[in-house]
Amino acid sequence: MNRPILHFAHGNSFPAETYKLFFQHLRHHYDVQALSMHAHNPAYPVRNGWHALSQELIAEIQHRHGKPVILAGHSMGGMLCLMAAKARPDLVRAVVLLDSPVVAGWRAVLLGMAKSAGIDKRFSPARFSERRRETWPTREEAYQHFAAKPVFAAWPQQVLRDYIEHGLVDHPQGVSLRFTRDTETAVYRTLPHHLGALVARGFRVPVGFIGGAESLEIRQAGLRATRKLVGRHFRLIPGSHLYPMEHPDAAADAVHQMVQSLLHERRGA
Repeated sequence: MNRPILHFAHGNSFPAETYKLFFQHLRHHYDVQALSMHAHNPAYPVRNGWHALSQELIAEIQHRHGKPVILAGHSMGGMLCLMAAKARPDLVRAVVLLDSPVVAGWRAVLLGMAKSAGIDKRFSPARFSERRRETWPTREEAYQHFAAKPVFAAWPQQVLRDYIEHGLVDHPQGVSLRFTRDTETAVYRTLPHHLGALVARGFRVPVGFIGGAESLEIRQAGLRATRKLVGRHFRLIPGSHLYPMEHPDAAADAVHQMVQSLLHERRGA
């Protein structure tokens, strides 16, 4: 029996392999595919609004699958999925946003103004990512570094081990971040502020949203535009913005339930 294809797009700074345990649960129902790392192909540079990054995702779907797929994306990846589905609805069966709220209204206006004034990093994770440590003598020391941080301490040990295995590369000083610090910062500083207008004009593909009940990012972005977009296909589950890493089994179950609901709606349309 051929399982439906679910193409996943990862969050900023976390290569797709970080979600390995989450994928294992999803593979009970889907053929899960993903580009290992967005935002690092010079052919699709990180620029304001992420247009090229959305084109990278579209090209990946066309090259890898050549037919409509289910899209699911976490954080940055969810926004890319939304943009790809808007541009090429013929390639997408449904979209699931994992803690990727639509920034719209006055928040989008302020974001655009802050970027124009060059002061946006004061209000975004970029102020932290540009100073992030990026090298360690060994992988084990890197593991201990992250394990001591509250954000990563909430992850199952295997998920953090997967991040260490696939999120680091060899370096003359030992190991370094594979998803470069500069790229992570550039992604934050070019965050799209046009998504509200993009979804306000109607959406041809069914979209669902699954957020973390303790997500700071949701509180910052607001949910009014997201709720308007997804309607009844809205759900909060325990966890922070990084709930796919914190609770990979529960996150996978929630995604499967959401996909089934979205596809049922599409069949009934």
